Amino acid sequence: MKFSSQRVLHRVPVVLPVLMLVLLMFAPFAQAGVFNPKTTTLSNGMQVVLVENHRAPVVTHMVWYKAGAADEIPGTSGIAHFLEHLMFKGTKTIAPGEFSKIVARNGGQDNAFTTWDYTAYFQNIARDRLGMVMEMEADRMQNLQLSDKVVLPERDVIIEERRMRTDNNPSALLGEQMRNALFMQHPYGRPIIGWLHEMQQLTTQDAMDWYKKWYTPNNAILVVAGDITMDELKPMAEKYYGSIPAHDVPKRVRVKEPTQHAPRKVTLTDARVGQPSMSRYYLAPSYNTENADQAPPLEVFSEILGSGTTSRLYKSLVVDQKLATTAGSFYDPVAMDLSTFGFYAVPRDGVQMADLEAALDDEIAKTLKDGITQKELDEARQRLLDSAVFARDSLSGAARTLGEALAVGLTVDQVESWPDRINAVTLDQVNAAARAVLDDKRSVTGWLLRPKGAKGPGMPTAPVTGEMETH
Repeated sequence: MKFSSQRVLHRVPVVLPVLMLVLLMFAPFAQAGVFNPKTTTLSNGMQVVLVENHRAPVVTHMVWYKAGAADEIPGTSGIAHFLEHLMFKGTKTIAPGEFSKIVARNGGQDNAFTTWDYTAYFQNIARDRLGMVMEMEADRMQNLQLSDKVVLPERDVIIEERRMRTDNNPSALLGEQMRNALFMQHPYGRPIIGWLHEMQQLTTQDAMDWYKKWYTPNNAILVVAGDITMDELKPMAEKYYGSIPAHDVPKRVRVKEPTQHAPRKVTLTDARVGQPSMSRYYLAPSYNTENADQAPPLEVFSEILGSGTTSRLYKSLVVDQKLATTAGSFYDPVAMDLSTFGFYAVPRDGVQMADLEAALDDEIAKTLKDGITQKELDEARQRLLDSAVFARDSLSGAARTLGEALAVGLTVDQVESWPDRINAVTLDQVNAAARAVLDDKRSVTGWLLRPKGAKGPGMPTAPVTGEMETH
């Protein structure tokens, strides 16, 4: 289960890698579980999850809200991400901008991120400062103070963020256009940061309405990983979060994507492009969709076809045919609704994009016709599961993996049983899932091109892989 997520981080200080849930296949570890979390629920409905790790006297403290860009009312795109920024603008007891300064003065780091399905806030800090950050996080869960004086300047900040990270980035622009073409009706086609013309109209009232609608303990998950036990954590959670009143939250609506009848093509030509590239997205199931049983086989298939320098695509397009400098695939099954399965490739100098796309098509067609081999299945499964050794060592990795899964409606048991699902994947399942998903009628292909005669080196660009760049 690859728990990579598409996100917009709150500010620059911390760069965290996209995390994969990668686990062990060996029976003793499978029996013991993955992270072996402990869970409880407070009287107001807030879920509490703990992953003990006593290697160092530090903790990761995270609060996840089950609300993201896909929950926004049409016409207010970007409000989920905007409110994430505004959560740092103060309460009755903490002045605007002081939250992060307090964390830093106490030796910690903090940040936040927004996706289509959730918004999360976190602090990495010494064990003896956990109560302090819990008190501050609980404070802003219920006592956020907003006025035009702080909201309107911050709106200018997110508008500038969009200009810098999207409008001035050809790769990001192409990715935005591709997603909007792939999801014809579904809100996953809406950019997390928002459409510029709608962002410019966001108000203080919009932000407060969003806050009051979704930010409540019964719509939140507290995940802590580190040097603490549940006997210690639960009383602290009750003290700081348990007294916050719960209120009803609306049902989260995800409209059904209509039947798609034709492949789409998006071409972006821009003098700022430093390196041309191509990408392709296919609609794919997630662990929450009707065909969730296809998710584990697709994870294995992506590992075989496009993960690393030993993958089929890399060996064919880069090593053997020498048409590309890199090539690969991507797939993220953790979402409330549909996901994407995709490919990317960067042509070598002098190679025409049409020739590269034709070679990619040929490799995909060959794989679908002949299928993968048992040897490829065994090796891919082993690689996925062996990597799990490192997942246990990551303090924040455990918290993020569990929080992400729970925020989209999965369960702790589904996270813990992932090795069993991967071990159960068969050759026929991988081949069948690949043939079902790689349907051109449910795809979008994107070309990122540099115009002929453009002068200068262009800005650094990367193929559109479906992962929103973090900052």
